[in-house]
Amino acid sequence: MSSMPIDRSIPDLAEALRTERMAVLAAAPGAGKTTRVPIALLREEWLQGRKIVLLEPRRLAARSAARFMAASLGETVGETVGYRVRMDTRIGPRTRIEVVTEGVLTRMLQADPALEEVGIVIFDEFHERSLQADLGLALCLQSRELFRDDLRLLVMSATLATEPVAELLGGAPVIECPGRMHPVETRYAARRAEGPIEDAVAAAVLEALALYPEGDALVFLPGAGEIRRAEARLRPALAGRPVDVAPLHGSLPQEAQDRAVAPSPEGRRKVVLSTSVAESSLTVPGVRIVVDSGLMRVPRFSPRTGMSRLETIRVSRASADQRRGRAGRVAPGACWRLWTEEEDRQLAPAGAPEIRETDLAALALDLAVWGVADPLELAWLDPPPAAAYAQAVELLRSLGALTADGALTPHGRRMAALGAHPRLAHMLLMAEVLGHTVLASELAALLGDRDPLRGEAGRSPDIGLRVEALRGGAAAAAVDERARERLLAEARELRRSLAAPALPAPHEAGANRPSASGANAPAGPAPATGGRSVSAIGVLLGFAYPDRIGRRRGPGRYTLSGGRGAVMSENAPLAQAEFVVVAELDDQGQEGRIQLAAALEEAELERHFAGWIQETESVAWDAGAQAVRARSVRKLGAITLAERPLSRPDPEAVTAALLEGVRTEGLRLLPWTRSARQLQERVRFLRRHDETWPDWSDEALAASAPEWLAPHVHGMKSRADLQRLQLASALEASLDWERRRKLDEAAPTHVVVPSGSRLPIDYSDPEAPALAVRLQEMFGQPETPRIAGGRVPLTLHLLSPAQRPVQVTKDLASFWRTGYFEVRKDLKGRYPKHFWPDNPLEAPATRRVRPVTP
Repeated sequence: MSSMPIDRSIPDLAEALRTERMAVLAAAPGAGKTTRVPIALLREEWLQGRKIVLLEPRRLAARSAARFMAASLGETVGETVGYRVRMDTRIGPRTRIEVVTEGVLTRMLQADPALEEVGIVIFDEFHERSLQADLGLALCLQSRELFRDDLRLLVMSATLATEPVAELLGGAPVIECPGRMHPVETRYAARRAEGPIEDAVAAAVLEALALYPEGDALVFLPGAGEIRRAEARLRPALAGRPVDVAPLHGSLPQEAQDRAVAPSPEGRRKVVLSTSVAESSLTVPGVRIVVDSGLMRVPRFSPRTGMSRLETIRVSRASADQRRGRAGRVAPGACWRLWTEEEDRQLAPAGAPEIRETDLAALALDLAVWGVADPLELAWLDPPPAAAYAQAVELLRSLGALTADGALTPHGRRMAALGAHPRLAHMLLMAEVLGHTVLASELAALLGDRDPLRGEAGRSPDIGLRVEALRGGAAAAAVDERARERLLAEARELRRSLAAPALPAPHEAGANRPSASGANAPAGPAPATGGRSVSAIGVLLGFAYPDRIGRRRGPGRYTLSGGRGAVMSENAPLAQAEFVVVAELDDQGQEGRIQLAAALEEAELERHFAGWIQETESVAWDAGAQAVRARSVRKLGAITLAERPLSRPDPEAVTAALLEGVRTEGLRLLPWTRSARQLQERVRFLRRHDETWPDWSDEALAASAPEWLAPHVHGMKSRADLQRLQLASALEASLDWERRRKLDEAAPTHVVVPSGSRLPIDYSDPEAPALAVRLQEMFGQPETPRIAGGRVPLTLHLLSPAQRPVQVTKDLASFWRTGYFEVRKDLKGRYPKHFWPDNPLEAPATRRVRPVTP
């Protein structure tokens, strides 16, 4: 076995694990850490015959690493080195190194929290920051604290910032290994790629193969769909040349994955079309060329909607460098980056940890099995976001996995043992009662994988077509046979899991906690018969997605029980169903587009989801009818199933609803007479000068309507009824006797002017109460009239005999001295028959239009 760069660092690493028991290894890509370190540690005395568990983020990488290590020992997998991944285990009685995927480690810890048979757990490629890796490390750290302080932990990574991890491990030593890299030429695109990325990829591959006549090419694409389309473009272009095209992604059969990573035969080259699975832990030998689309597909969870979706994003700087490094492991190479140098400068330094952006329902269930209600009891590099975690716990409660206080139920324990997403696990368990385990396992396999349908059939949202195709029905021709076999195998594995025993009870400080009572477990579905009928799809999906049961509210438009809107093509046959259950939904925008769903009969809904349906009496303001509506309503979440009028609603509830209408729609519902509005304005004026007066702004009155308005609206239930209200009296009644007395003194409704006229004061501007009066009626008045105990002068709007404004003033004395004479000239010309005295202070005031002859 030839020497690798990691060999020089292994003595330091072994010493750190002997003395400190935890360590961080930062090794560059190609250093050999994945396969060299576990074998080297087999010789350590502290193992005392215990196993080494090597955690890999992907099944493909786990199997590949196990085979490589076994071959280096001259053995086959299952002897000294074995692996355990979902649906595939190769472990023997002499196995000392177990390569496992992340979910397997969690199950090992839940079954044996002390990991008695394990000496060290190695977290490989930790920089990928998968949810299960973060969880596994947090559980291992608590296991060391509670049970096994001699359990060794090693975190290995190529691009991870080591300081935070070392600190999380209590100041563990950091061992650095630079690796061995050959020069890699980097080529950027001249301009931003337009059109399908597969076109740019195919062009770059052909160019690279022509310029570099030796070595294989590794191409990074975001997903299986892009890989298939790139393969379709490259095969004809490379026909007749000694170049093989090999797809590589997690949903391929193991044989196809093995062919992709195997060395090329002598005289032939290979183009491997891969997702990010080949970015770090998986080695593809012979690669001299890398073509990087710069894209990757990641799950994104929205706490707002409670749904996840796959999103195609730009790679980070760390991922781009990892991919580029694949071209320089065996010899000098080249990397084609299908983005510009300017775009390259804008890449994010690293990707976001999965725990921040994914659905946390499975994490919450795993922690409940472990015996932890609050995730902050554990040590995390990044703790679960509070909003997403709370939503996950609420979902588990609704599925009966947790009690109201967060304790694990027996139903939840069985859900966790299945290893499927909690929604699908709940569906499988409910299907047992119905006798539909075959159909439920097929649905769970379909929903846990990529859509197998292609072409026109794949555009239908009807999940029933997928089930029929899986069974060899009419749409079977649109399904790749390898995908069909994989999905059927997954369904069989799920059915085997249903027969397996539940996980043991969670631990606490070395003792088992009592099992939860199961008081919150869902009521079992109504028994039925039949095992393979597709007519039960809607019911089964309803168990998995009770928050996505939808009722039709228009052509192709649905309201979901969780409150979201959803839409599908009006031409889809499924769009005619009154009720549907949505399994996949694009949650962008106000209404998500339905991608997978099934019809649900109303009778089945009533039969199997009676526990979710609530019947309540609703007495509420109806803005459309402008009245209180009292109804008995049967609802499933946000969906109204039925309603009928209440003949004798609670009068107090009717009044409260009417007042809520006033609060939400504002005072426009009330009959504002001139006297009512003036009363409001007088109080607002006084509050400007004395804050002990109540706030009678429109907003404050609407908000306080239950206090001042309620006594006057009993028996009323509509806007029309409110028009009978004596609003001024209602407002005045809210003031005590002393306030009413002061109101009349400080803010009178009228003022008597020298002519004897009793004129109203305008309080519409609380800053400047105004009096509109004809100029002639003020003759003989030396000063401006005042209110508020003489503190506030009225703003006088002096009018002509025809009631037109001629002057506005707060200082009448000054007006008589100066302004009056200018105004008098104009008025004498316009109204010559009226009396315009030289001295207005000595002239008699008059309200007559025609003056008396002096």
